[in-house]
Amino acid sequence: MTADAPAATRSLRIGVVANTSWYLLNFRSNLIQALRADGHTVLAIGGDGEYARQLAARDIEHRPIAFNGSGTQPLHELNTVLALRRTLAQERLDVVLSYTPKGNIYSALALFGQPGALVMNISGLGAAFARANVLAAVVRVLYRASLRRAAWVFFQNEDDLVQFRSRNLVGADRVSRLPGSGVDLVRFRPAVSGGDVGAGPLFLMVARLLWDKGVGEFVEAARQVRRQHPRTRFRLLGALASDHRGGVPEAALRQWVAEDLVEYPGAVDDVRPHLAEATCVVLPSVYREGVPRSLLEAAASARPVIATDSVGCRDAVDDGISGFLCRPRDAADLARQMLRLLALPAALQRDMGLAGRMKMEREFDEARVIEAYRQRLLTIYDTGVTR
Repeated sequence: MTADAPAATRSLRIGVVANTSWYLLNFRSNLIQALRADGHTVLAIGGDGEYARQLAARDIEHRPIAFNGSGTQPLHELNTVLALRRTLAQERLDVVLSYTPKGNIYSALALFGQPGALVMNISGLGAAFARANVLAAVVRVLYRASLRRAAWVFFQNEDDLVQFRSRNLVGADRVSRLPGSGVDLVRFRPAVSGGDVGAGPLFLMVARLLWDKGVGEFVEAARQVRRQHPRTRFRLLGALASDHRGGVPEAALRQWVAEDLVEYPGAVDDVRPHLAEATCVVLPSVYREGVPRSLLEAAASARPVIATDSVGCRDAVDDGISGFLCRPRDAADLARQMLRLLALPAALQRDMGLAGRMKMEREFDEARVIEAYRQRLLTIYDTGVTR
């Protein structure tokens, strides 16, 4: 869903950079289509493979860059920056819209000494900022250097904006906040249950299978809830992250499935049938999330949600109204909130889901995000900072 186009201005060449084509397709294709409808030339830059082909099927131009999402080998990372620099120079872009930590930092490094305005989107700071270690310190140094190159910085939650400001990483005159990535309220709408009427309640977790996403807490909470409600089902939906140091081992996942503790359909391109079947959607993440899209899509589908009371996650939930918040890294508290949800009559569960839908309509409509980008591009053009 897109907002009405702003007043006509000259066509810009815009690059949209992220570390995977999956992200570009699932999180930014509506923005790309809206900017193209405004008369701009827009290139999706980053990743390759099947999702790049799906971008092409939507007539979105794509330029592959081989980002390694969790890689830390200096030579490989330098080669990625240089490849991105070559692409940006060849395309002679007026504006680069960057996403994901590496997409932001590497776009800034690639643009040093080159023309073109950079608009960053801080969509959560990930595990690097959740820990006090050398990697976190390096990321902060890189962000500080990179932010000097940014014409504007969008933040997806207030906590991250405050932290960046308190550390003097970015000036108050170049920042504003967005409602997360927003959610497409047409694609995700109140869902009629598609599950087996005789099946038990279903708690659904949609996330890449990383320990920091709370997969371990979800599984342990499932064990505890099952003791009181043996028919309750628990489903994990998302890709294994074998290339990530914090990924859940495939052997552990196979063991949970063998115990009939969780269902694992794998990663899917369309989560809506699973949302329709779910009683509640859960995300016990300990990441510094932006505002998790899985929670926004669940709430837009009128499903109650349970999330950790942590950065980004809490933004998507009105505690006790559209869902419940639990303590991070606390499987017992997560189980308590699940039991609390199960104790509600079906009518009150539906009311909670509808309250979430109204919150999405009020605060997180993707059209607001698209309009914020359109207005920022108008300002960049009017102030002449593109070249």
